[in-house]
Amino acid sequence: MVKSKDLVKGIGNYNATTKYYDDWSSTYDTSLKKWSYRAPYKASLVLKTYLTTAPKNILDLACGTGLFAESIIKFFPKTVIDGIDISKKILHKAKEKKIYKKLICSNFDHNIFIKKKYDLTSCIGAMTYTKNPKKLMLNVHALTNLRGFFIFTHRIDLWKKQNYPKLLESLSNKWDPIFISRPILYLPQNKFFNDSIKIKIALLKKL
Repeated sequence: MVKSKDLVKGIGNYNATTKYYDDWSSTYDTSLKKWSYRAPYKASLVLKTYLTTAPKNILDLACGTGLFAESIIKFFPKTVIDGIDISKKILHKAKEKKIYKKLICSNFDHNIFIKKKYDLTSCIGAMTYTKNPKKLMLNVHALTNLRGFFIFTHRIDLWKKQNYPKLLESLSNKWDPIFISRPILYLPQNKFFNDSIKIKIALLKKL
């Protein structure tokens, strides 16, 4: 049985995180619905607002069971979506939804060994697990088509602690911040998060 309070402090190393999400896979969607997790939908609304054309393809990092894919496909039904996650059991749940073209079991925080490029890369609810966010953003930049996009969510407490404004400024020759949201609720019905931990949604455009 997984403990939701572990999501606040961080789960641990690669093996611990993999086991945590493997164990959680059977109740993942139910838990997040119970906790009023809306980040995938809200991120999709941002894309619907700011993208003038539908992305031909999307790479969904740390895709989980496919909650973001389920949401974004309603707005861009012809978009091809590939997903990456560290948990094989989570990916099995994602595969059952028949949204993704390809699913890859991998740690998105390492080098992403994919040859193709994407119009959009997403990382919804998983920047917490990035040990080196600058390296990740450079890796995503290499995977993104010219004038493509990167959308991600990140906890406000970690946004401040990791000094994301300075980070984005250091990457101003790579990424143009198109939109950064006000603080929004993350897991409002989870007693360890409620209204004390909020997130931002950030949309970057490749230069």
